[in-house]
Amino acid sequence: MLQQWSKEKIERYKKLAVTASVLCSCVLFAVKLFASLATGSLAILSSLIDSLSDIVASLISFIAVKISLKPASCSYRYGYFKAEHLSALAQAAFLAGSGLFVMYNGVDRFIHPTLLKQTQVGIFVMVVSLILTLFLIVFQKHVSKHTNSMAIKADSAHYVSDILTNLSIILSLIVVEVFHITWFDTLTAFAIAFYLLFYAFQIALESIDALMDKELSEEVRQNVLSMIQSITQIKGVHDLRTRDLGSIYYFELHIELNGNLSLLEAHQITELAEEKIKQAYPKAQVLIHQDPFGIKEDRLDDTFENCEV
Repeated sequence: MLQQWSKEKIERYKKLAVTASVLCSCVLFAVKLFASLATGSLAILSSLIDSLSDIVASLISFIAVKISLKPASCSYRYGYFKAEHLSALAQAAFLAGSGLFVMYNGVDRFIHPTLLKQTQVGIFVMVVSLILTLFLIVFQKHVSKHTNSMAIKADSAHYVSDILTNLSIILSLIVVEVFHITWFDTLTAFAIAFYLLFYAFQIALESIDALMDKELSEEVRQNVLSMIQSITQIKGVHDLRTRDLGSIYYFELHIELNGNLSLLEAHQITELAEEKIKQAYPKAQVLIHQDPFGIKEDRLDDTFENCEV
């Protein structure tokens, strides 16, 4: 079972993760700039542009995480967690822009072919970039697993795509060096560009779903319903609504109780239900409304009967 971190440890490691991302992206940009100028490789240039977008995206993630950790205020009573989803959406925009820029340069390179030079230098630099990126991903995965941070997850997934990019560029440079097939470098750049556009679409879609308060997965919903139904004093449960606030979940539901219970008894049962949910989903926000069992009323469940999340 995953050990739960304290609030202070979560905040500290989230800040460390985004700081490490910013520093790493700056180093990668510097070494790739050197390799791009030394070799003239369009594939390395595409990776360089991607690293530039990484710097901007990592800075946005850094700001977003800092904002998301602010306590709820009078104006934002649900908290600032969704700043992370806005950050991920901005990352998607930069990724898409990077992909289009690389495609534009790829068309120009096909029209005006350029001979590559010092490919050994390019291979060495890309291997160094690969190793640095791997170290960062391992750390980010460790932090995101314990914090469920959307910003860090998006940033980490972006760097995972960089692994594939770096490997493809190393392959491209080896092919050019050994077989002298210069157009293979441009072909690799196009493949990277298409991947960046596809990945940008995936991140944007996930971020928009969260910002539009799409329901959590059916697995999470059924788990919550099962926990509530396991409490013997609860006669029924309906109108469960869920959403992702950023790094935490929000649950709203109605429970049906014996109408003869005192207010104190109803409150104690509700507290038990809330505690069960929070044990399964730490730091979740839970709102439970009590209804007397057997009354007839308009319900969301009747409106969305037989629909799938």
